[in-house]
Amino acid sequence: MPIRQMKESSEQHLVIKTHLQNSMNPPLKPPKTAQNGKGPPTQEPHNAKTHNQASPPAAKNRGRRRGRGGRKSDQGDVCMRPSSRPCTVAHKPAPENLAGALVARAPVENGVHTCEMDVGFPSSSKSMSFAPRPGFGQVGAKCIVKANHFFAELPDKDLNQYDVTITPEVASRTVNRAIMAELVRLYKESDLGMRLPAYDGSKSLYTAGELPFAWKEFNIKLIDEEDGVNGPKREREYKVVLKFVARANLHHLGQFLAGKRADAPHEALQILDIVLRELANKRYCPVGRSFFSPDIRVPQRLGEGLESWCGFYQSIRPTQMGLSLNIDMASAAFIEPLPVIEFVGQLLGKDVLSRPLSDSDRIKIKKALRGVKVEVTHRANIRRKYRVSGLTSQPTRELVFPVDENSTMKSVVEYFQEMYGFTIQHAHLPCLQVGNQKKANYLPMEACKIVEGQRYTKRLNEKQITALLKVTCQRPRDREHDILQTVQHNAYDQDPYAKEFGIRISEKLASVEARILPAPWLKYHDTGKEKNCLPQVGQWNMMNKKMINGMTVSRWACINFSRSVQESVARGFCNELAQMCQVSGMEFNPEPVIPINNARPDQVEKALKHVYHASMNKTKGKELELLLAILPDNNGSLYGDLKRICETDLGLISQCCLTKHVFKISKQYLANVSLKINVKMGGRNTVLLDAISCRIPLVSDVPTIIFGADVTHPENGEDSSPSIAAVVASQDWPEVTKYAGLVCAQAHRQELIQDLYKTWHDPVRGTVSGGMIRDLLISFRKATGQKPLRIIFYRDGVSEGQFYQVLLYELDAIRKACASLEPNYQPPVTFIVVQKRHHTRLFANNHRDRSSTDKSGNILPGTVVDSKICHPTEFDFYLCSHAGIQGTSRPAHYHVLWDENNFTADAIQSLTNNLCYTYARCTRSVSVVPPAYYAHLAAFRARFYMEPELQENGSNGHASKATRMTGDLGVRPLPALKENVKRVMFYC
Repeated sequence: MPIRQMKESSEQHLVIKTHLQNSMNPPLKPPKTAQNGKGPPTQEPHNAKTHNQASPPAAKNRGRRRGRGGRKSDQGDVCMRPSSRPCTVAHKPAPENLAGALVARAPVENGVHTCEMDVGFPSSSKSMSFAPRPGFGQVGAKCIVKANHFFAELPDKDLNQYDVTITPEVASRTVNRAIMAELVRLYKESDLGMRLPAYDGSKSLYTAGELPFAWKEFNIKLIDEEDGVNGPKREREYKVVLKFVARANLHHLGQFLAGKRADAPHEALQILDIVLRELANKRYCPVGRSFFSPDIRVPQRLGEGLESWCGFYQSIRPTQMGLSLNIDMASAAFIEPLPVIEFVGQLLGKDVLSRPLSDSDRIKIKKALRGVKVEVTHRANIRRKYRVSGLTSQPTRELVFPVDENSTMKSVVEYFQEMYGFTIQHAHLPCLQVGNQKKANYLPMEACKIVEGQRYTKRLNEKQITALLKVTCQRPRDREHDILQTVQHNAYDQDPYAKEFGIRISEKLASVEARILPAPWLKYHDTGKEKNCLPQVGQWNMMNKKMINGMTVSRWACINFSRSVQESVARGFCNELAQMCQVSGMEFNPEPVIPINNARPDQVEKALKHVYHASMNKTKGKELELLLAILPDNNGSLYGDLKRICETDLGLISQCCLTKHVFKISKQYLANVSLKINVKMGGRNTVLLDAISCRIPLVSDVPTIIFGADVTHPENGEDSSPSIAAVVASQDWPEVTKYAGLVCAQAHRQELIQDLYKTWHDPVRGTVSGGMIRDLLISFRKATGQKPLRIIFYRDGVSEGQFYQVLLYELDAIRKACASLEPNYQPPVTFIVVQKRHHTRLFANNHRDRSSTDKSGNILPGTVVDSKICHPTEFDFYLCSHAGIQGTSRPAHYHVLWDENNFTADAIQSLTNNLCYTYARCTRSVSVVPPAYYAHLAAFRARFYMEPELQENGSNGHASKATRMTGDLGVRPLPALKENVKRVMFYC
């Protein structure tokens, strides 16, 4: 919904408390620590006075006025009292009266929640704008990197927009472009006054300078290349009306780029982007913002009739250095332009010329070819094109159709022989159906070839994905070379449209100042030989170290779903894993509760329940703490089914291991699995030493909760399943290492997280509040004994066009969730969007300088950029927090949209980088801040919970489409996680 409509239609308001920015803690200067690798930083005593000064005065006074008990709300919720205690490692136990104070649940009637969710859009505020950049970072060793941004000189011409109306209306952008190209060819030198316009393929035409008219009508004749099956090509006539609409304000754009205006002139940027894409649209196959061609690089076969095409991404961006053209390499899967019979042979992986097709073969062919364009090959030079609508159920030799009004029937075989002199050789194969169902026409497979340049949008299988990754995986030096070659090949200086509009593009990569942030010291348990650790180039290991909080596993069992794994092998693997857990710092019983159970993958539910109940009987009612599961390497739906049953039905924490790892028994693998098991059991593997020492600015001073949130959407082509939202939140302070997570289903492709805060009516208690933010705030209070006085919210998966809408809605939900816990409880919020799906790449200034690259040739972990290629006025930065393994590292782009905590650039950049070293599943720094990473994992896990429902309803989604139209209230909720699962990092 556009912002304008939201403002008009909504009665809810986002209250922006600007005074919080001034009243809350000023940025603290981080104390100097020894980061030179010679030893850990000294354990400085914490200054409690700092914290007392930093606590909000209003919060303290509220506590005094209420006395010890405070005022409880009508719902019996936790009263979130502030705490002024200084940072300390030992947490206070939560008060006993918190036990019954978790979120009140919606009443259930006949298995359906009677719930009224608060899903309205808050109205926008004209005064609201994104957080301005507070300055530039200074921490870290300075260096120079190159970025795939090319400086674009701002044109000095007027940019004019004209509305385009084509009658009769055309749905295809390709046909629209053909019509306008013909118009320009015929009238450029006359009616258009020598102007060369740029066209967006739809409703808008742009010119550099005015046309000689404000309104004009043209008649254009175009040969229809895709006419019906019979008859000669027809000439179609179109009426085109051009009407002046507006002139883009380039002065506004200049002021914005100079940092003198905060609002971006989107219209001017859009025009320049369209101008620079005009020539590429004619040369290449456009897909989104990318262009592909088989001429850029020889296509590589992916299998089953698909091939990869190389291409490039192109986008104009406003940056601190002015306008920038972002160019990156791209690859995509296309349908190979094969004869249809050859395509079908590859698709099925067998000879189709001599054998009849089975029903399952026909279904697979029909799915693969539906919507695909084919051209006929049986008519000499005439290459008519048609779109496949289906496949006949009978073979060609049995097909007949009426040839005249008297319903005279003729077979397809006879018709093609008599009409075209074409003998059908493989009449045992079905025919392709083209046209609509009322008037479907038959085309023999052997008379058709797939049209070149059709993007494959369905799901790739694992082999195809592997093959595509091999093509796309380029070393930094090779990628940089290809980008430069693409820029030179595009020859923007010779582009007639760029010339017309006065745009000049540099052919040199942007040279950018960067800094390499130091790796943080990590704290391990004092009983290990190494108590502290300083990672080197983003990596370390568990040798001589013990987990800082190793958990105890007394009751565990193992279930083996792999036929190739003998019981002795499985037992040996379990023994090795138990030993590794013990060596790493856990207390792990070497013996399972019951002997290892062998089971069939197709009886997963029965097997899991058998092991669960057998273990309970053996332990006299005590539940299993851990279930180990050995799975076949190719296990289909087994993994997802197992996780769904364990986490939503039985309340079991499970750890799956593939057969190949069970046979290999690598020490590195066992160490990584032990890390995962520990956090699933509620433990912590390592924490930041600065967190223990209370030296993290704007985190250590007052109780701080860090959230991560993400929404995953169904794959392309899947129009029935819901989107899944996940939110995780730290459950320990001051360490901020341990997280709890919640997931929920919401409307198909809805990006705003609907379940952050909600209310519903209870017949007894009246209006009841709930939602994921509220649940997790209460969970933090129970776990730490502290009330969060600061919120840091990392939001993943939001595109630039959705920034404003997501911030308005989700910040409002956070506010309401806090207020529902206690009147006037409004901790300051910092809202940061994390983006991985962007096309900015950073390269070492000198690829031969091994001191400035990691082993893969990528820039060093900790490299941060907040100048030149970043936003002219807003608070954003690029951070490459990980070491490259293969290919070119992609830095994460962090955009601080809202900041009531007054972070400095150094404080938020260092915090984000340091958190990347606390990811629980490995001993490497990761590419995305862990709370956002965990939210992504949780959302991905939750999709397994609804798969059986999708299979029951079928994939056509008729019921789902009907319910989607009613909003989130019609989305079938996910099965609830068991309480013991919610409290731990089950998604790891």
